[in-house]
Amino acid sequence: MAQQEAARQEAARQDAIKQEAGRLAQLPPTPSAPVQTAQEAQREERLRAIGRQLNQEAAQRDAAGGQRRGWLMGRADANADLVAYAEAMGRKIELNMSLNAVRDIVKQPHRQPLVTVAVRSDGSVERVTFVTSSGVPAVDEAIRQIIASHAPYGPFPPALARQYDVVEIRRTWLFDVAVRLQ
Repeated sequence: MAQQEAARQEAARQDAIKQEAGRLAQLPPTPSAPVQTAQEAQREERLRAIGRQLNQEAAQRDAAGGQRRGWLMGRADANADLVAYAEAMGRKIELNMSLNAVRDIVKQPHRQPLVTVAVRSDGSVERVTFVTSSGVPAVDEAIRQIIASHAPYGPFPPALARQYDVVEIRRTWLFDVAVRLQ
């Protein structure tokens, strides 16, 4: 929804710029005021530059699927808001998940799965991707169910929502005395 609102606002800005440029083009230049004509020409050029910039930004968003995406592949990142959101998401899973629910499944020999969870700005899960599978389909499915059962993860804080529409958070899942995300 935020993406649609942003696209609508951008289209409205571009229309306003085009209307203003059209209005300026229709005004006849006054021969008695050459300074005013030069100022109008400068203003028109600024409006064209703004229009070009808006078109460039729209093209970049379209090329990226229309969504601003962020990635957190470890625990450290320069974006403190992204790290804090990922930590809160991990805590929600770790503190609300009992190992009893998956104890029998994780007794099977398996690798530590590396999982990327794509979360939308409203906290809903866009997709779950296994970078490295556990090697046991039942464990992988249990992880998918754990992620789905804890969704939604809460909307992005305002600073993070201004930057991204979707963030992808990658963690290694460990099953020992509890469910832990590294």
